[in-house]
Amino acid sequence: MASQKWIPLESNPQVLNKYVHNLGMDASWNFVDVYGLDPDLLCMVPRPVAAVVLLFPDNTDKISAQNIGDLASDFPSTLYYTKQTIGNACGTVAIVHALANNQEVIPFDASKHFKEFLEKTNLLNPEEKAKFLEEDKLMGAAHGDCASEGDTQAPGQNDKVNSHFIAFVHHNGSLYELDGRKAAPIVHSKTSQETFLEDTAEVVKKFMARDPEDMGFNVMALVQGGEDM
Repeated sequence: MASQKWIPLESNPQVLNKYVHNLGMDASWNFVDVYGLDPDLLCMVPRPVAAVVLLFPDNTDKISAQNIGDLASDFPSTLYYTKQTIGNACGTVAIVHALANNQEVIPFDASKHFKEFLEKTNLLNPEEKAKFLEEDKLMGAAHGDCASEGDTQAPGQNDKVNSHFIAFVHHNGSLYELDGRKAAPIVHSKTSQETFLEDTAEVVKKFMARDPEDMGFNVMALVQGGEDM
């Protein structure tokens, strides 16, 4: 049971972009909406795509009954993975996973906090990373500022939230799902920089197939370009 709780983030590229740019991510990179999983809609997403963030309905019974992918308990040490020990922090954990696994590609302002956060957590194990995030007041404050933004009224800290954020990244030729609530990263398939978005879309379709009548899915891509709103 998480002893600390944050206010949930809204699944909104404008909100996330303000968040990550305030943390120091270069303004040439942005989160954008992925409006559909068909090839013609995926073609509209700017390239390259560094990561995909998925918001999905948190229906535990259906999720546990239909696991997708394989637990990568021996995942490479170069894959940045942190556990989630803060309630309602899945949005920030997904963002950390998306950015940290692209720190060799995306520039970060050394005078802003996220660069320091990465330097201090890169070599920690997943549990130590989670503990560091718990105690990092600047990351907590940045999350709180972001959670107060958006188009809808933010839920309260203690409100039950029936959705969950995760991130997908391409690492060493494999497609990984990074969910801080799981025992380890999940590996799905082989992928490449060129096919990463399409390969991730196939995995997201499997998530949607578990709960086909629920419309509470949202997909965002971290891309070079896009529109910084």
